[in-house]
Amino acid sequence: MSIKLFDSELNIMEILWQEGDTTAKKIAEITKEKIGWSKTTTYTVIKKCLDKGAIERQEPNFVCRALVTREQVQEHETTELINKLYNGAPDRLVASLLGQKRLTSEEIIRLKQLIEKLQ
Repeated sequence: MSIKLFDSELNIMEILWQEGDTTAKKIAEITKEKIGWSKTTTYTVIKKCLDKGAIERQEPNFVCRALVTREQVQEHETTELINKLYNGAPDRLVASLLGQKRLTSEEIIRLKQLIEKLQ
């Protein structure tokens, strides 16, 4: 998956990931309430997601369905971040996070478990 989604598009995807298949009308209601978007803005962003292949439109009632998962987008964004800021070295990203010492005990335990699974 190599779809680059912008923040506005991620707002639409987040709704679909949380709600499942949802009509464009309902998405517009949610974005109006949560973000203050107009119906026109929401439909424009939905069209961008359609054009990118992140969602598909189903009839009747303009039902939107996510074609990519949250995990696929997270993986793509993380890879892009590592390549862009850490010269493709994931250990440098982890070192940067650990260097800031903002991790909770729970987060450290989860990291240790992930590392153990990779070994």
